Amino acid sequence: MSSGSRIYADYNATAPLRPEAKAAMVAALGLTGNPSSIHAEGRKARALVEGARETVAEAIGACRDDIAFVSGGTEAVQAPLKGALWTIERGQIVASAIEHDSVSALCNTPQAWTAGHNGVVNLIWLEAAVEALTADGIRPVVSLMLVNNETGVIQPVAEAAEIVHKAGGLIHCDAIQALGKIPFSIIDLDVDYLSLSAHKIGGPQGTGAFYVKPGAPFRAAQTGGGQEFGRRAGTENVAGIAGFAVAVAAATRGIGIYQSLGEHRDRMEEKLNAAAPSLQIHGAGAPRVAGVSCFGVEGLPSETQIMGLDLAGFAVSVGSACSSGKVKPSRVLTAMGLDDTAARSAIRASFGWASVWQEFDALAEAWIKMAARARPQLMNVDAHV
Repeated sequence: MSSGSRIYADYNATAPLRPEAKAAMVAALGLTGNPSSIHAEGRKARALVEGARETVAEAIGACRDDIAFVSGGTEAVQAPLKGALWTIERGQIVASAIEHDSVSALCNTPQAWTAGHNGVVNLIWLEAAVEALTADGIRPVVSLMLVNNETGVIQPVAEAAEIVHKAGGLIHCDAIQALGKIPFSIIDLDVDYLSLSAHKIGGPQGTGAFYVKPGAPFRAAQTGGGQEFGRRAGTENVAGIAGFAVAVAAATRGIGIYQSLGEHRDRMEEKLNAAAPSLQIHGAGAPRVAGVSCFGVEGLPSETQIMGLDLAGFAVSVGSACSSGKVKPSRVLTAMGLDDTAARSAIRASFGWASVWQEFDALAEAWIKMAARARPQLMNVDAHV
């Protein structure tokens, strides 16, 4: 979404709030009742929460009672993983090296499960790993995201689920970057747990949800009043949940519109590649969601690109940054086999519900001009913007 003269291309970090989601939140803020109260005011709040639960459940093909609302994506990921591990006697998380930090932070073993050069995880490695754990009497709890947040590459979750279940394990899917971008359901994926977040699809920050398959091992990490069917205690964020549901409905309806962004993304990448022949487009050899492009040229640091584009009026991002603001090599890209120099030269542009085709062309033009000033030796002098 453009703001004045600026162009926002960082939807994978957070999408602009949809007007209809904002309106739903404002209306919900006018409600006084606690959803757990049985008086009329409480029942109104409860009705709003349960209506939202139905909307979220329908979007992923689940039953409403299998959905729990939480504070955001990180909790939506960690609550089911912790809930599984705390329930089974001997369990161990097996997570790919391309997972979000909310997953990798729970792993007490090195993430040896890498991806190929195209960004798709190695299922042969997974099969051997879960069989070895099972043979040692350990129940694997596998976590695999459906869409990678840095490259946009779609992962083979259903195939992984078949491998995991054959070995007697459990599988969790982080579907946060997939919602509203590709159609999917918990039936087709056949996962035991699944995580969602509102602010990647134009809902509010700080609101998420997770799914638990009926019968799957689970124990609540946050206990107290028994809200959310005992899966997550604490008074529900009624306004956030209201905005989440409206965003889910809008994103689900708009999947076709989102997918039409793919032709504009591809055109942008063609322009970039023509101007910079050594440009690497990470994940280009695999199925990707339409609005994401991760690219770079060795010798042009990510920081230089981001600052140059920011000054030119574009908001893009780098795959991974620590709290000090210094850019580190992306774990995702190194897991794909890139060396540190290449990983430190990548940036991500991500578009979404309010993006228009002109923004893709404008970003290509701005990047080419920035790169020509910063590293003219890397550019094709015959290319024209």
